[in-house]
Amino acid sequence: MKTHLKQQEQIQRVENKMNLENNQHKDRLLVSYILSVAVFFGLGGLHRFYNGKIGTGLLWLFTGGVFGIGQFVDLFLIPNMVNEYENNLRLKAGVSPFGVPLNQAVVASQVHRPTGDQLMIKLIEAAESKGGILTVTQGVKFTGASFAEVEATLNEMYKSGYVKIDNDPNTGAVIYHFHEL
Repeated sequence: MKTHLKQQEQIQRVENKMNLENNQHKDRLLVSYILSVAVFFGLGGLHRFYNGKIGTGLLWLFTGGVFGIGQFVDLFLIPNMVNEYENNLRLKAGVSPFGVPLNQAVVASQVHRPTGDQLMIKLIEAAESKGGILTVTQGVKFTGASFAEVEATLNEMYKSGYVKIDNDPNTGAVIYHFHEL
């Protein structure tokens, strides 16, 4: 129940962050369009300065938005300028365009192996997915536990009568039959 609440909290935080970023994106887009209207006051290219395009902003400023033609074309290019600027800001902050930190490990640095009853349940799930037959190696692969832990748990299940032990006729590997599955 606690993990479900934590997941709900994480989902809510992500949704709030996405809404905030979406609102900021809309604000930047609106300001960019308002600044592009400044060409009528002799200040072409302010929207380019605002979105980090200093060189072309100067060109637009001194040529009246490249004689109005560049300013008109920019009406269609402003959304891409805003996206590019925001992506550059994210990269400078060390975050990918998808909001994932770039310097953070993609995979977990520590593996949490199941223990006790959890390991037994994982092994039963593994056997169920394998048609009721499981080897120690398959159990290790499925659970992430060590060979010794998996083998000890399977032997405990054998002693309790939950599984039967046999050898694979082709490979000779020890296999555990979960006869109840």
